[in-house]
Amino acid sequence: MNWDDESAPETDGPYAAGDRLVGSLADGEDQAVEAALRPKDLDEFVGQERVREQLDLVLRAARQRGATADHVLLSGAPGLGKTTLSMIIAAEMGAPIRITSGPAIQHAGDLAAILSSLTEGEVLFLDEIHRMSRPAEEMLYMAMEDFRVDVIVGKGPGATAIPLELPPFTLVGATTRAGLLPPPLRDRFGFTGHMEFYAPAELQRVIHRSARLLDVEIEGDGAAEIAGRSRGTPRIANRLLRRVRDYAQVKADGVVTREIAAQALNVYEVDGRGLDRLDRAVLTALLKLFGGGPVGLSTLAVAVGEERETVEEVAEPFLVREGLLARTPRGRVATPAAWAHLGMVPPQQAAGGPGQQGLFGG
Repeated sequence: MNWDDESAPETDGPYAAGDRLVGSLADGEDQAVEAALRPKDLDEFVGQERVREQLDLVLRAARQRGATADHVLLSGAPGLGKTTLSMIIAAEMGAPIRITSGPAIQHAGDLAAILSSLTEGEVLFLDEIHRMSRPAEEMLYMAMEDFRVDVIVGKGPGATAIPLELPPFTLVGATTRAGLLPPPLRDRFGFTGHMEFYAPAELQRVIHRSARLLDVEIEGDGAAEIAGRSRGTPRIANRLLRRVRDYAQVKADGVVTREIAAQALNVYEVDGRGLDRLDRAVLTALLKLFGGGPVGLSTLAVAVGEERETVEEVAEPFLVREGLLARTPRGRVATPAAWAHLGMVPPQQAAGGPGQQGLFGG
């Protein structure tokens, strides 16, 4: 229900993010379904309570003043609702929205063409704003602060700058890496909201709402089972719901129960903590071949049969967040939770030794 439109894969190869059932980027099917499931206003938006409350105050105050809303920066992982919130901002302000992305703006002229065509009060949504080119970024400083840009005509000593006045507009920037934004750009946003991962109870509300819109009959424990495997991300929850719906339709009576949801997601190799085949392959190699580590990233990638970037950028972030893997100066190390999750015993403990508690505490 709450998600973004990022569709570029995080990496290439057999485990490209867009190909994973638990990947947080949107593929073509996701984008088509998400358009129908997106909430239309803040009251309908599930989760992100703090950001939603703060944003509601910003938008209400702007409407009462009859002014354009402040520029908004939304940061957080893919699939948490940044694009959805940008559309809600436009709807709440009764304004049209223009959508583009940082990688699409490679020259200052690209940005100037977009800005010069904006109407008063229009919302410009700039996805992955941290990937915009530096010349365009510097042009954006003046546009956000003074609502004007200087268009350079000519080259060399004969070049002249023609000031172009812009109508007041609201820029909504979205980024998955807020730390890559230069301070001058960050400081020009009047409101900054950080999107957090969702709690299981919030994801259950997302799933129940999506099930109603998709005409899927689902029980509470079925929604809870899907939510527990959704990695705290609404986009993944909706994707898993659709796959469970298919399984329930073909293998059962169409009703999604806990048992049906578990059976369906086991078929798709998504376990109870949301790990898929790649995640488990990394953990299994780390535990079985290297005794839990430490082991270098390149060595681990070779053992898994994947590229180094695939392991580092696709598998590791979630494993680290779940406390199953640790990145140390000496290499990757499995935590006690990883051994427990795969039902294995550390070699030192099996031999009666002290085990790995010395690395991670008692």
